[in-house]
Amino acid sequence: MFVTRFFVFDLLESPKFLLSRGRQREAVRVVHGIAFRNGRKTWLTEEILDIVADDGRGFLADDDDDEEEEHPIAPHHHHHSQQPRLSTMAVIKSHLGSFSTSRLKPLFATRKLGVTTGLIWFTWATIGMGYPLFNAFLPQYLSHSSAEPTSGVYSSIILYSLTGIPGSVLAYYLVDSPMPFLGGRKGTLAASTLVSAVFLFAFVQWGRSPGWQVVFSCVEAFSQNIMYGVLYAFTPEIFPAPVRGSAVGVASFLNRVMGLLAPVVAARMGSEDGDGGGNGPVMVAGVLILAAFGAVVGLRVETRGGQRL
Repeated sequence: MFVTRFFVFDLLESPKFLLSRGRQREAVRVVHGIAFRNGRKTWLTEEILDIVADDGRGFLADDDDDEEEEHPIAPHHHHHSQQPRLSTMAVIKSHLGSFSTSRLKPLFATRKLGVTTGLIWFTWATIGMGYPLFNAFLPQYLSHSSAEPTSGVYSSIILYSLTGIPGSVLAYYLVDSPMPFLGGRKGTLAASTLVSAVFLFAFVQWGRSPGWQVVFSCVEAFSQNIMYGVLYAFTPEIFPAPVRGSAVGVASFLNRVMGLLAPVVAARMGSEDGDGGGNGPVMVAGVLILAAFGAVVGLRVETRGGQRL
């Protein structure tokens, strides 16, 4: 993955980050690179950025003396050394201010945006617990419910992992497909969560023999790779740029917190009696993924083709 990242995929830096560091020329090059990759042209030049920056400074410079005190970035401001130093407590309060709920309120500015935000967060949370309840403990499930030796269990895990790769490839094509119910972002995510849930229940009900366990596990790997891949791509596409970071950040937070709780649930529900009792966490995982499917169906937005909230 390291070699692939650095020698195959040439990722571009964020223009916003480059501008925040005063690297305007690099930011312009990145925008031109993005336009080139998408077969488009852009009017942006470094000269245009300089004009915008000069207009901003001129606006601040035209303010009266009272306003000038509030804008230390004005070119003719000469009182930097006279500004009082902030206390340690003031600095802490300033940093804590960035955690204000004001960053989250815009996510509920309209009914449609609020409902979509809730459904997306719910999807990330349920998948965050359901996914590791099955995947993180799959070796234990396989070894506890069969007489297969350890080497056979891990051979099954290797097969399970390899089977997931075609799922990512299929997702790549399905997310842009116009097929009803199956294609597009929403359709692909809904179908993959439904298949994942169904085969988790099948694992519990009929996964008694090593052969069937491998079959159900491989289908899980295939569908769950589609599920997570589409979820990561779909979520930031849904939200408008000003609130995208907050929406995705909270979604990721909920996903991680629920993932941390998964071992607690598995420890309390798991059993090593080899008679299906250890499949309780798998059943819970199936219920959670099925709930995620319901949330995805409830979404009223599809970003294939450019639709946004």
